[in-house]
Amino acid sequence: MDMKQMMKQARKMQQQLEEVQNQLKEVEVDATAGGGMVKATVFASGEVKSIEIDKEAVDPEDVELLQDMIVAAVNEAIRSAQELSNQRMSSIAGGMNIPGLF
Repeated sequence: MDMKQMMKQARKMQQQLEEVQNQLKEVEVDATAGGGMVKATVFASGEVKSIEIDKEAVDPEDVELLQDMIVAAVNEAIRSAQELSNQRMSSIAGGMNIPGLF
């Protein structure tokens, strides 16, 4: 393969990666904690969209439990979003592990 062809493929891959990154900004990933009492929605790009808290989860006597449920839901949503993002990005790179690419 000559250098010209490699550069053409690199530009094509870069365009595809940019397209996927833009798509990921709109893909939502949900996660819950506390049996569904706390729900976190995160865009696959990693940005938190929303947090929903069931009224029954709000106990003034146990704020720490609510805080723990929020952290658990957000962390799980972010983990799932990162996994989805990595899957989509690696499909473009053909399974190549390119350090720093994503």
